This record gives sequence, C-alpha cells and structure tokens, in this order.
Amino acid sequence: MTAPITAVTPARARIPWWRLWRAWPGEIAGLWRRSLRFRTILVTIGLTALAVVVACVWMALAIQNDLFASRKDQVLMDAEQARAAAQRTLDASVQNDSIQLQNVMTLAFTALRDQSSAVIVGAYRIGPLVPNAPQDFSTNEEVMNELLTIPMRALVRTNPDQQIWQPVALPDGDDSTVPGILVGQQLTIEGVASYELYLAYDLANAPETLTFVQRTLWVVGIGLVLLISGIAWFVLRSVTTPISEAADTSAKLAAGRLDVRLEVHGEDELATLGRSFNAMADSMESQIKELADLSLVQQRFVSDVSHELRTPMTTIRLAADMINDQRDDFDPATARAAELLNAQVQRFETLLTDLLEISRYDAGSVQLELEPTSLAHLAEDVIGSMQQLAEQHGTDVRLVAPGGYSPVDMDPRRVRRVVRNLLGNAIEHGEGRPIVVSVDSNQQAVAIGVRDYGMGMKPEDVEHVFDRFWRADPSRKRTIGGTGLGLSIALGDAKLHGGELAVWSEVGRGTNFVLTLPRQAAPLDGESPIPVDPGDDAVAALDDLGLTSPIDLPRADGANGGSGTDAAPRGGSA
Repeated sequence: MTAPITAVTPARARIPWWRLWRAWPGEIAGLWRRSLRFRTILVTIGLTALAVVVACVWMALAIQNDLFASRKDQVLMDAEQARAAAQRTLDASVQNDSIQLQNVMTLAFTALRDQSSAVIVGAYRIGPLVPNAPQDFSTNEEVMNELLTIPMRALVRTNPDQQIWQPVALPDGDDSTVPGILVGQQLTIEGVASYELYLAYDLANAPETLTFVQRTLWVVGIGLVLLISGIAWFVLRSVTTPISEAADTSAKLAAGRLDVRLEVHGEDELATLGRSFNAMADSMESQIKELADLSLVQQRFVSDVSHELRTPMTTIRLAADMINDQRDDFDPATARAAELLNAQVQRFETLLTDLLEISRYDAGSVQLELEPTSLAHLAEDVIGSMQQLAEQHGTDVRLVAPGGYSPVDMDPRRVRRVVRNLLGNAIEHGEGRPIVVSVDSNQQAVAIGVRDYGMGMKPEDVEHVFDRFWRADPSRKRTIGGTGLGLSIALGDAKLHGGELAVWSEVGRGTNFVLTLPRQAAPLDGESPIPVDPGDDAVAALDDLGLTSPIDLPRADGANGGSGTDAAPRGGSA
C-alpha cells in the first residue's frame, strides 16, 4: 500500500509579511501607491506628530524658563528678607567690645538661618582687618569656597545696595550635584566693618516639577496624535469607502459586467456622485447593447450575404472556367474579355472567402486545428509554392533559418496563409530586390520574419497597415489580386495562436514583418527570437548569404528537407 503524500509548506511561506521586517519597505511603498486612505492617514499622523512635538518642546522650554524665573525671584526675595532681618539685629545692638560684637554677629547669623531657606550661609569681611570686628563665618566653608568666584565677589564688593546672583551646582552628598542659586549681598556693622553675605539655595525640586510637567505634556501629545489619527481614519473611511466602491464598480463595468451599480444613500455630494455614476452606467449599457446588436446584425448580414453568394459564385466560376478554356477559339477581343472575366471571378471568390473568415473572427467562432509543425519546413514549402510568382517579378527569395525546426503546436493552414500573405506583399512591393525570410527560435517562442528592401512606408502608414481594406498608396494597383483583408486576417490568426504580428518599415529601406508564436499555450513573455527592427542592414549585406541549395534531411513525416533540431543553421534560395 502506497503511503499518502503530504505537502509540506515551507516555513517562510507560513510567516506573515509583517514579521519579515525586510519586506516592510516594499509593502509600505505598495500601500502608499495603492491606498489613498493609508497615504492620507500617514500624512495626517506625520504632520500632527510634528506639530505636537514642536508644541511640546516649545511649552517645555517656556515652562522651564518661567519655572526658573519664578524660583529665582523667590530666592532673591528670601535672601533680601533674611539679610534685612540680620541687618536689623546688627543695627539694634551697637557695641564696641569685640566679644559683644561677636555675640551680636552670632545673633545675626542665627536670624539669617531662621529667616531664609538657604542650605549654605557665609559672611566674609571686606577691606582691611579691624581689631574688634567679628570673625568670618560659614556653615560649610569648603563648599562655599568652591562656589565663590572672583568676578562675583568683585561685583558684591562694588555694589553694596544690589543683589548679585549666579546659578551653581550644589553637591548632593553622593558624588552628584543638584542645581542651585548663589545670592551675594553686603551686610554692614556700622562703624566697624562690612561683610560679603552669600546664601546658597537648593533648586532640586524645580527639575522634578519640570520633569513631571514634561512627562504630562508628552503623554497628552501622544494621546492627541492617536485621537486625531482615529478621527482622521473615521472621516477618511466615510469618504473613501464610497470612492473605493465606485472604483470597484468601474472595474467591473470595464470587465463587461454592465449590470453593476452603486448603492446610493442620502442626499449629500457622494450620493449625487453615485446617482450620476449610475446614470452614466445606464447610458453606457444602453449604447453598448445597441452597438452590439448593430454589430451582430452587420456580422450576420456579411455572413449571410457571403454564404448566399457562394452558390451563384460557384456557377459563375464554372462558367468562367469553361469560357476561359475555349478562349483560343474566340476573336482577340472576346478572348481578352474571357481572360479578364476569369481573373476577376477568381478575385471575387477570394474576396468572399476572406469576408467569410472575417465574419467568423467577428463572431468569435474560429477554432484552431493544432498539430505539431516545423515552422522552418512550413516556410520552405510556402517559398517553393510562390517561386513562380517571385520569378515573374524578378525577385530572389532567400531562406535563412538558424532555428525553428523542432515541431510546435500550431494550425499549419492558418500559419501557412499568414506566411503566404506576407511573402506575397513583399514580392509585390519589393521592387524586384531580394527578399529574406528568416526563421529562428528560443526556449519560449518561434518566429518567422519576411524582410523586403522595397519602397517602405511612412510612420503614419505603418499604424494603419493592419486595417481592413487599407492601402498605403491608393493609386497603386495590386498586381497579385489582393483583397485588402489579408493582413487583418493574418493579425487575427497570430492573436488566435496567442502570438503577435509586428511590422517595421522605413521609406527607402523596405519593410520587415515578424510573426512570433509561443511554444506553449501561454502568453508570450520576453523578446521575439527575430528582432522587428533589423537595424542598419543593407542590400549589399545579402551577398554574404550566398545562394545555397536546401539541405535535404528526413522530416518527421518521412519527407525530405530540413533538420529536426534547432541547432543547425539553414540557408536556401527560392
């Protein structure tokens, strides 16, 4: 018993795209191109976030500046009140004894400590040493010496009635510092000495307050961004959803579903747009149905007329053949009339056949009869069948086939008709110059090119070369009895095979037609084995090809001629 086969999905295929971070840029870029909602929301979030960041930074700086200014004002007021209290103590006790003065200074120092919130207080004599003046004092001499600067002390000494302050970094006790303010002013003992009075204030609570305010601002800012994003998404959804529905409905209409319509709700602008869209769709559906009915009537008319004409045409053809066979017994004028009648009847029959074929293409009732066929062998057969016509026009047809020998599924009758039509046009318009038929192939496709070196066409004429009954030069008569439908039918045959028929032409350099057919039943992918634009070739270059005879090798059907592989080069003259 055979064990069941279990398909194992690769681990990478099971991982969602959002977990593959390398795929994020491509996915985001794709969403940016395809989704108006995503693009608008992303722009809204970006601009809102930028505005919130700018506002938060500005507010944080403003609050920081205001907080420091207000705290500074409080410190200066506190320092002034403390100095005033100490000065009143010194003014109330006028003593000359040094011990008593020292006691008074101690009382003033106590008043400073009680009246102010300073963490460090220090006083230093100004001027020459007075015998009975109280000694300098400081609550922390080492720290105060580190905080005091020469410029500040100079300002305090020269400005007895002003407060001098500067920001400082106060030690925190664990090898760290906290922000602070050092205020300097003068304290005077009348008739004895003046002192530099310094008070250091700790501002550690200010950064904490600022941090709290900044944190609050950022939380509010992020919440504001999310709130605005949600509002933008909701508003955009209400606007873009009808637009998306209109786009989907338009795509369905373009795909041929003429009965789809938009659902209309309300009376606003979107509802008006929906009603206008539905009215346009109704009008399009009505006109398309009318055109389809008219086209169907025309197709039936052409098909019916063509079918009805075949029976009398057959009778006329038989009668014309009989008369043409007996033209030797007629006088010269009657014989010429019989010959012209037979030629025009043949042309009329060909035109009926082409009209029937065109009507089948229009009705979509053409079916391919595929069979493995070598395009190189097919080209050789067509060249051989048209050798007499080429000799009548003095044209040398040369086959160059480096590839295209391996069989490919195609409808040989239709492909042979395309090649015959292209070669016939080249003979008619080639001005008697050589014609090169090239066959080549690659892994995806096989191709055949028919290159003549005749008069060529203008660019505006090339655009219409596949139009029905179109002629580049209406004044130029056809020499081989064409109907004007050959290239249209050839293009239809190429598309029916899933291939393409391309043309290049330039006045004075000739024309090149290239028919490309896929090897498999799949659309063509990649370049044709034969380039449509031949480049800077010239008639003189044809001499390098030489006049070689066909290589007789066994075919798959037992006949001779051609190679069974695409590797052998091939050359020949018709």
